[in-house]
Amino acid sequence: MSIQLGIDHFLESHVNLVAGLRVGLLACPSSVDSHLRSSVERLHRHPDVNLVALFGPEHGIRGDAQAGSAVASATDSRTGLPVYSLYGETQAPTAEMLSGVDVIIIDLQDAGVRFYTFLATALHVMRAAKAARVSVILLDRPAPINGNRIEGPILDPAYTSFVGPYPLPIRFGMTLGEVARLVNERDIGCDLEVIALRGWSRSQWFDETGLPFIPSSPNLPTLAAVTLYPGTCLIEGTNLSEGRGATRPFEYIGAPWINADALACQLNDLSLAGLRFRPVYFVPTFSKHQGELCAGAHIYVTNRETCQPVSAMLHVIQTLKRRYPDEFAWRRAWSEGARPPIDLLWGSDRLRRHMDADEPVEALIESWQPDLREFERLRADYLLYP
Repeated sequence: MSIQLGIDHFLESHVNLVAGLRVGLLACPSSVDSHLRSSVERLHRHPDVNLVALFGPEHGIRGDAQAGSAVASATDSRTGLPVYSLYGETQAPTAEMLSGVDVIIIDLQDAGVRFYTFLATALHVMRAAKAARVSVILLDRPAPINGNRIEGPILDPAYTSFVGPYPLPIRFGMTLGEVARLVNERDIGCDLEVIALRGWSRSQWFDETGLPFIPSSPNLPTLAAVTLYPGTCLIEGTNLSEGRGATRPFEYIGAPWINADALACQLNDLSLAGLRFRPVYFVPTFSKHQGELCAGAHIYVTNRETCQPVSAMLHVIQTLKRRYPDEFAWRRAWSEGARPPIDLLWGSDRLRRHMDADEPVEALIESWQPDLREFERLRADYLLYP
């Protein structure tokens, strides 16, 4: 059986759920059906769907905004509909935005990683919908790096943020629909309907689905980048470049003060499962070290089934910190009194304190295993796919 996306399943069998209702849609450039037709256009043109408003996450509904760039609300040039940005002045729909909406459809390709902001946006929409008594229909999509593997620490609720919206591990091994079911039942309580995929097995990686891969972020252009992202995104919390503004974001790491050959050799000597490292040089066109020649490592996934990106990146960070003690630094907080970015990404200050004390990485990895086993038992009640 071929895979049927949530949008396809909805239009084939569940359009009756929005009959006579005013519909809002949260979508992004990867919100397409299995034939690359935009969900925005398909719903807008459907005779039985009264689409009245669009909502855009980070990067905007058309993908025309770079990472971290505030997106303004506007009018969509293709449909003439109002587009309300949820990555600008507000990160959640206001009561005014939802005043003319009866039901909001969420159709986002998530990464299956806690700090990928589409998760936070979806949960913010669900909370706002609950407050406004608006129903939510979530059109599910595959977990791109499969739905079996989980890794990393559970977020400490004291460190809740837009890159850590709920106590989940970094890699949580669930589709957006599954995690929405979990959070909704345990915390939000909105009127939620998840339109499931058909034909998807949770052991499948995205390139095994037969579906076209469309980057939902301009900085995650390949499945290899998404595979590494649970680990390499932690580089955002340091003064190294994570490859933004280069040709292989989240596959390259580097800085102007690194010896590329020596670093790649040292990282390969660690024999990290499923990974190899090659010396690389790049000049970021934006973000950290913009316009400067950076040297570092290109990370290759040689076996994605054995690769553990979170654990591996802890070894990489410790290697860099030991090798360049005078140059390596944690990225500063965005504002006075705010938490350092690495703490928000990790979900506590434990990684930073552990590394600053030069404690063994293995002890940190072992520390999250009991919580991870408990989460695996918890999530079992919310899984939709075999």
